[in-house]
Formats: sequence, C-alpha cells, structure tokens
Amino acid sequence: MVTEATNVVGGKLETCCTSPMTGYYRDGKCNTGGGDFGVHTVCAQLTEEFLQFTKSKGNDLSTPVPEFNFPGLKPGDCWCLCASRWKEAMDAGVAPPVVLAATHALTLEYVSLDELKQHAADL
Repeated sequence: MVTEATNVVGGKLETCCTSPMTGYYRDGKCNTGGGDFGVHTVCAQLTEEFLQFTKSKGNDLSTPVPEFNFPGLKPGDCWCLCASRWKEAMDAGVAPPVVLAATHALTLEYVSLDELKQHAADL
C-alpha cells in the first residue's frame, strides 16, 4: 500500500509546480525515493539571487537543456530543490522562499522547521 507523503507542517504533500513540471519523479510534487540522492524535497519559489548562487556552485538551472526536456528556470518559477543546496543558500543569505505545504517532511533532516518558516512563502 502506498501512503501519502507528508509535508513539513504535517499535512498531505501538496503539488509544488506543474508548469514547469518539477519533482524528482516529474510529477509536480517534491516526492523522494531511493534513487533521489540529491533529496529534491524543498518546494521553492526561485529568485534571481538563488539562480545565480546555484549556477556559481555548478548547477545552472537557468539554461534550457532540451535533450532532458528541461525548459530552464526563471525568477518566480517554483521548483523542487535539493535540501542541502537550499540549506547552503540559506547559510549564504540567498535562500529562495519556500512553499511549506509542498515541501516534503524529509527536508527536516537537513533544516529546521523554524528555518523553513523564516523563508515561508505560504504563511
């Protein structure tokens, strides 16, 4: 039996974004599983500062990659980010806002609920 994933505030994991389609499983949700070594569990509303930060760390999310059906992201898009990269961005002062209802509970193994709430887009 498959159980519904929960979010960081204890409710049902909500959809993060379907345009562009996000999530490790490209199902619009920040679900995770055994193959998701990056732990793509944080639903974030991207900012220019974050996009530049992650590009400087070697992960260019702005440039389209058509062969992987990746449209390239822009400020305002929501996307399931790696929990550790979001934490790294938070520590650097450039964390994008988080949609708590769409952020997977596993994220709490990387950052605290208080830290997430400080950056919440949906409070």
